[in-house]
Amino acid sequence: MSTHSGHQRGWTLAAVIGATGIVYGDIGTSPLYALEETLTEAGRFDHLAVLGSLSLVLWALTISVTIKYVSIIMRADNEGEGGILAMFALAQRNSVAGSLWARIIVVLALAGTAFFFCDSLITPAMTVLSAMEGMEVLSPDLAHAVVPLTVGIIIGLFAYQRRGTAQVGKLFGPVMIVWFLVLAATGINAIRSDPVVLFAINPIYGVELLLHRPGVSLAVIGAVFLCVTGGEALYADMGHFGQKPVRIAWFALIWPSLLINYFGQGALQLSQGRAIPLTLYYMVSPSAVPWMVILATAASVIASQAVISGAFSMARQAVQLDLLPRIRVLQTSATELGQIYVPAVNWMVCVAVIAFVVGFRSSSALSAAYGSAVVGTMLVTTVLGAFVALQQWNWPKWTVTLVFGLLLAVDTVFFVGNMTKVPNGGWIPLVLAVGLFTVFITWRSGRLELRAALARQAIPRGELPNLLAGVHRVPGTAVFLASTPDLVPSALIRNLEYNRVVHERLIILNLEIVRTPRQDPANRVEIDETLPGIYLVDARFGFMETPDVGEALRGCRARGLKVFTEDSSFFVGQHVVRARDLPGWRGVQRQLFARMQRHSTQAAEFFRMPPRGVVSLNTVVEI
Repeated sequence: MSTHSGHQRGWTLAAVIGATGIVYGDIGTSPLYALEETLTEAGRFDHLAVLGSLSLVLWALTISVTIKYVSIIMRADNEGEGGILAMFALAQRNSVAGSLWARIIVVLALAGTAFFFCDSLITPAMTVLSAMEGMEVLSPDLAHAVVPLTVGIIIGLFAYQRRGTAQVGKLFGPVMIVWFLVLAATGINAIRSDPVVLFAINPIYGVELLLHRPGVSLAVIGAVFLCVTGGEALYADMGHFGQKPVRIAWFALIWPSLLINYFGQGALQLSQGRAIPLTLYYMVSPSAVPWMVILATAASVIASQAVISGAFSMARQAVQLDLLPRIRVLQTSATELGQIYVPAVNWMVCVAVIAFVVGFRSSSALSAAYGSAVVGTMLVTTVLGAFVALQQWNWPKWTVTLVFGLLLAVDTVFFVGNMTKVPNGGWIPLVLAVGLFTVFITWRSGRLELRAALARQAIPRGELPNLLAGVHRVPGTAVFLASTPDLVPSALIRNLEYNRVVHERLIILNLEIVRTPRQDPANRVEIDETLPGIYLVDARFGFMETPDVGEALRGCRARGLKVFTEDSSFFVGQHVVRARDLPGWRGVQRQLFARMQRHSTQAAEFFRMPPRGVVSLNTVVEI
């Protein structure tokens, strides 16, 4: 059974600490609410409820996180990058364009991405709210302050994004290590009060709970799912550190700490003979509760930060893979390519998170909405993973069927369990996901139609000598951006129509997004001088990079073509889309695409062209 070795990097202690902070924030804050919600759904409090719930939590973490994500799915790294879109790019490599499988892969990737974005709307609300609820343990009178304080922390967190997280990010690892050590220490202390909870390692207790309480079994499964919701974020953030540090952190610290703490919570409840709300805070002495609230708040902010950074990264990948309109992407670190800020995504997510906090007002109410979106992403990841295992890793069919069939069965059980949440708020992220999916599919199909319409009225590149024959040449260098490598840029045609002149030196620059995360700068640019003074330049960028005209021109200079932004004119073709009146959904979709095209970020800004010397020439296209 051969496996994809990926671009394995070595590991260092610093990378393991960093991975603990960035990758495991989401799953690491689940003890704040996961077991409590499971016991609530289990109904009557007794030994079976506690041992059965603990058994389900243990095996959910083992199968869905340890086996599925950490051991199998993380092998599907696209040159070190993880996440649903990296897997989409991998799955596309061996598929035939336009085939049924290729179309299925696209639809799955769009659905998974939509679900992932919805998860990033709920995670900050859920984690910060559950941490702030610890104040109720300090004093019941502080209950009314939970929601305003949560909203304040969330506004502060989103406002800080513009500055970048490089500096504060250095604290994430050490803080999360303290958090996991405290989870383990309090868990060990509590287990001593009733060691009988250790029997829950036996999966029979989980099965018994589901069989003896069939009326609530699906709701219990939906609540158990809360302990694994960080699995997808774990895979998406893997690219920051590579596989080894992420795996070492999981096996050495995170997985044991989570299990010990969950079992400790169960032991405390059994020793008290009742269900204890906000159990985590009762596992420390009363004098330590304020410190626990501070530590939990810090951990929840870190968990939220990881999800927000993931949303930024996902948005950029979606734009590069042509699933979203062009949006502004700002680099916040001179050294770290992954440190970016996407203003549009930041403030849309901020508004949605605040709406969830104000609308649901407690982590218990919010848990009904949490999970129904991320379970969709997990299902999609399993299906795409099976495709990658078959096509890229060359696993035998029987192995793929057995391994991914079992994982799909577990995901399906969780999916059905989460559907019990739909009437109580689970419908909200699902509706949002459908809205996002509509945007993705509309943009993708619209772009294909636009390209086809442009190709019909365009001139092939081979016609360039005839087009320029006898045209008056003026001094200077002109750079024309080409959206399709085989065709003459529309801006060049419009320039010839309006101005009837062409510059002495002409560079037709095609910026290509490749299916790998990053392109080696040494091989970024290819130059072809088709006619004297006329150069065709292909510049390649990975889907984790932002295409940059300045960077492309630097690559040209490295190859001997001396071209500088300061003494060049840049010509960009703006496509003004007019949607034809068509009946039904197709007509609505085209109108929506035309509006999205109008509001997408200008090419000059998106491709980081110099603010001066850019000329935009419009081409009206009817689709």
